[in-house]
This record gives sequence, C-alpha cells and structure tokens, in this order.
Amino acid sequence: MNQLTLGIGTRLQHTLHGQGVIVGIKYATYIISFINVGIKEIDKADKNLEEIIPENVSEEIETNNEVEKSLLKILKMWGGINEVVPLGDKWIGGTLLLQTADKTLKPKEISIDDFFHKIVLLRDRLRVLEQNINSHKKLTEEEKVNIQQYITRCYGSLTTFNVLFKNKEQYFVGDKSGKSE
Repeated sequence: MNQLTLGIGTRLQHTLHGQGVIVGIKYATYIISFINVGIKEIDKADKNLEEIIPENVSEEIETNNEVEKSLLKILKMWGGINEVVPLGDKWIGGTLLLQTADKTLKPKEISIDDFFHKIVLLRDRLRVLEQNINSHKKLTEEEKVNIQQYITRCYGSLTTFNVLFKNKEQYFVGDKSGKSE
C-alpha cells in the first residue's frame, strides 16, 4: 500500500490505536480520528498503519445526503464538540437563587453560568433529536411532522431563557404562527 497518497475519509487500521479515519493531511503526517483514542497525528510512513479496504463492495458515488448522514454520525460519536454560546454580559458571574415559600428552608443558589450551560446543552440535544427524527428511515413524513411539532413547542416553552443569551441568533424560537398553546 502506498501510504503517502491516502485521502481524507480513508479508513485505516493502526496496530496500537485501532480503527480510524483520516480527517486531515499535512506534509508528512495524517491527522486520524481513531474510534477508541480520539484524534492523533501519525507519520505517513508509519508501518503500523494499514488501509481498510472493504471486500466485495462495488464503487458507488456518495450523494450529499449520504455525506451529511456520515458527518452527523461522526459528530454524534464525538458529541463533546459543541457550539460556543456566550452568556449575556450582564449575567456573567451572577447567581440564581431558588427560594421556597417556606422561608425556614435554605434557598438553593446556582451560578448563572452553570444554569446557562445546562440550558445550552438542552437546546443542543433538542437539535440532535430533531436531526434524528428528520433522518429516520422508518418514520413517515406525517409522523415526522407530528413529532417535530412537539419539539417546536419545547423550544417555545424555553423562550423565557432567551434573556440569558448574548446573541439573538442563538435564541430559542417556538411556533411562529402566533397561536398560543
């Protein structure tokens, strides 16, 4: 195998790191995303590296939709990679105080930064759920629309927290038809 001419997307087997995919190329190295150990930079001449060639597979051209699905799978696998969403300046360093009606009980204090982080995680997980529904092969279009309506209502319920976001383009947006629930 001529390891010096492999391209991005090539599947590889490394004797130490296991299976991986080339995600970047430098002059003398490949940047490889390994399933078990994450991203590593490996010398192109590394003798522990071997291309995985699927047997009995006819060569097919991948459509944009298939590429998108592949990318979504990779992003889900490496789910710790999220968009950086800034907290509104006036809230930085603030706290959220939850006080019960019974004043003899101690209130719960939470950093607004931590609270905001949890809201952003919830938003990201709703987006992934949306993508999973929209790309689901067994759901009918009508079923997808019905489930999508519930997600839209969840976004609508979360619009209260938009006050915490620094940028309006990152706000929660619910049903835009003007109907109330």
